[in-house]
Amino acid sequence: MKPVLVDTGCIVALLDRSERNHARCAQAVADIQGPLVTCEAVIAESCYLLRSLKGAPEAVVQNVARGVFQIPFHLDEHAPAVVALLRKYRTVPMDLADACLVHLASLLETGKILTLDQDFAIYRWRRNRAFENLLAIS
Repeated sequence: MKPVLVDTGCIVALLDRSERNHARCAQAVADIQGPLVTCEAVIAESCYLLRSLKGAPEAVVQNVARGVFQIPFHLDEHAPAVVALLRKYRTVPMDLADACLVHLASLLETGKILTLDQDFAIYRWRRNRAFENLLAIS
């Protein structure tokens, strides 16, 4: 079973019931069979964006501890590849979390992603493979 990448917007929407994409993200996660994977940069962004919602940052970290969100990526091991992506997509612009997810897609050989970020329609993994955004509106 291939893992599914999870971006910041999806995590924020999952934990913030007032977020307009909450139901869509919750349903998408419920429909997924494989593991949900992300990176520490996404976890940090999510905690920051949820800082005013009582208990939400703690819930994000607890979901990592429980294995709900798996983090199979360590930046120190992949920094040169991440830097190359940041340079390649600097005009988009790409942030650290997005660069880590794009590189993680190549490592895990999957382009399936839960994201509200339209830039993933531009980004490519393994140089030319498009992402399959499981939250895209058909």
